[in-house]
Amino acid sequence: MPVFPLIAAAAAPAESLFSLGVADLVIIAAYFAMVLAIGLYLKGQTQTGEDFFMAGREMTAWIAGLSFLSANLGSLELMGWAAASYQYGLLAVHWYWIGAIPAMLFLGIVMMPFYYISKTHSVPGYLQLRFGEPSRALAAISFAFMTVLMSGINMYSMALVMKVVLGWDINFSIWVSSLTVAAYVALGGLKSAIFNEVLQFVLIWAGALLIPILGLYEAGGWAGLQARIAEQLGRTDFTHAWSTLGGFQDNPMGVHWTGIVFGLGWVISFGYWTTDFLVVQRVLAAKDLRAAKMAPIIGAAFKMMVPFIVIVPGLLGLALLPDKLVGEAEAVATGGHSYNEVLPLMLARYCGPGLLGLGITALIAGFMAGMAGNVSAFATVWTYDLYRAFIKPDADDAHYVAMGRWCTILGVMASIGTAYLVMEFQSIMDYVQALFSFFIAPLFGTVILGMLWKRATSAGGFWGLLIGTLSSIAMWAWVKLDPSALQYVALSPHAKDMAENLYRGLWSWIICVVVTVAVSLCTRPKPDSELVGLVYGCTSIPSEQDVALWRRPIFWAYAVAIVFVALNLYFW
Repeated sequence: MPVFPLIAAAAAPAESLFSLGVADLVIIAAYFAMVLAIGLYLKGQTQTGEDFFMAGREMTAWIAGLSFLSANLGSLELMGWAAASYQYGLLAVHWYWIGAIPAMLFLGIVMMPFYYISKTHSVPGYLQLRFGEPSRALAAISFAFMTVLMSGINMYSMALVMKVVLGWDINFSIWVSSLTVAAYVALGGLKSAIFNEVLQFVLIWAGALLIPILGLYEAGGWAGLQARIAEQLGRTDFTHAWSTLGGFQDNPMGVHWTGIVFGLGWVISFGYWTTDFLVVQRVLAAKDLRAAKMAPIIGAAFKMMVPFIVIVPGLLGLALLPDKLVGEAEAVATGGHSYNEVLPLMLARYCGPGLLGLGITALIAGFMAGMAGNVSAFATVWTYDLYRAFIKPDADDAHYVAMGRWCTILGVMASIGTAYLVMEFQSIMDYVQALFSFFIAPLFGTVILGMLWKRATSAGGFWGLLIGTLSSIAMWAWVKLDPSALQYVALSPHAKDMAENLYRGLWSWIICVVVTVAVSLCTRPKPDSELVGLVYGCTSIPSEQDVALWRRPIFWAYAVAIVFVALNLYFW
C-alpha cells in the first residue's frame, strides 16, 4: 500500500480518548522544561570532543547502566512490544529475556575490556583498529542509515499516542518532540542525553506501573489473565513462552525454537547489545573498566523486569479490550484501532485526570529517550568515523564539536521523514527487526571474529561484513517478490514476519562468518604486536583476584543469570 494515504489518515483529526486537565498539562510542560534545562546546564560542561561525544568518560556504573537500558527503552519497548505481545502473546517476552540478558552479560564480562582498553569512540572505530578503514566506513555508513530510520520509530510512536489519547495532530506531535530532543542533545551532547535518560527511566516506571497493577487486579491475577485470554481466543498458546515452540504451527508467531534460540538468542540479541553503538556508547562513557563491566550487568537486572510494564499491558489488551485490534493498514481502512495502539488504549482505560498526565509523560519520556539515543550515537559516528576520517581529518577539536552539534540537528530533520515510513508496517517491531537483520546480525559476526580470532584479516572482515549485509537485504527482497521463498528463508511457509526476520538474521550471520573465515585463510593476518588491546590471546586483561568476591562483576553476572533461568522455567 502506498504510504501517502496512510499519512493522510494518520494526520486527520481524531476523536480523543481523554481530555487533559490543568494538572496533566502542568506535568507534561514541567517535563519538557526540565529536559531543556538539563541541556542548557550541561552546555557549559561540554567544551571538548571527549565531553560532547563521550560524556568525559566519567559516568558511574549505575548511571551508565541505567542510561544503557534507558536508551533502548523508547517506543521500541513501550509501544512496539506492547503491540507485539498483543499480536504474538507471551512469545514477545523472549526479546527481553533470551533476546537480551545473555548478550548484556556477555558484553559486560567478555567484550567491554576490548572496547574500553582500546579507548575507541565507537564500534566502527574498533573495526578501524582491528580491520582498517574500509570496514570502519562500511559499518559507519550502515549504522548511520539505520539510526536515522530507527529514530523515526520513536517520533511516530509518540505522535500516535498523542493522536489516539488526546486527538492531537500527528504532525504537530512529531515536530514538537523532535525539536526538543535536537535542542538538548545539541546543547549538552552525550552527557545531556545520559542524564535525561536516567530521569526518563524513573518517569517511565512511575507512569507505567499503574497499567499492569490495575489490569492484573481486574483480570484476577496471572491465572485469571490466562483464563480470559484462552476464553477470548479459544486457544491457550498465547500465554506460554517455551512449551509451544516445538512446531511452526503450534504458536501465534509461526516460529520454531531454533529461531528463538539461534536467530534471536544468539545472532540478533548479541548483535544488538554488543555491537549497536546506540547502547554501547553509554557504557563507553563509564569512568573506569570495572564501571564499564558492571553497567551492562546492572542494565540486565532491570531489563528482566521491564516486561511487567510492557508485555503485560499487551496481554491485558487481549483479555480485557472489547474490540479486536488489527494491523495498521486495516485500521486505517476501517477506522479501528491497530496493534500499535494497545498501550495508549490501556492507559486511557486506567488513568484519570492527574494520573493521565503522569502516564503520558512516561510515554513521552520513553520516546524521547529512544530518539536521543539514536541522535547522539549518529552524531558521534558521523563526526568521528565518517567526517573526520574521510572528509576533514586535520581540523581542531572545537570544529568537531561544532560539527557534532550541527549533525544532531540535521539527523533529527532526516529522522522526521522516516517517521512516516513506519506507517507502512502492520507492527512497529516487524519494521525494527527487519533493520536489525540487515545491519546488526552481520556486524556481530565481524566484531566477534575480530575479538576472538587473531587470524581474521582486514580483507576478511570487510568482505564478510559487506556480503553478509547484502545477503540479508537480498533475502528480504526475495520473499517480497516471491512469497513462496519464505519456506527457504524461514524454514516454513507458515512463518510470520517476526520469525522470518530471525532466520534471515541467522543466515546473514552465518554467511558473514563463512566469508570472513574463507577470505582470512587466503590473506595475510596482522602480526600479534598490532593486535594488542584488540584480540583475546594478544591482550592482558586486568586481574580482579585482589577484589572481594561480591564486588566482582562476574559474581553479579552469575546472580542475574540464575534469576533469568528461573523466570524462563516459571513461564515455560
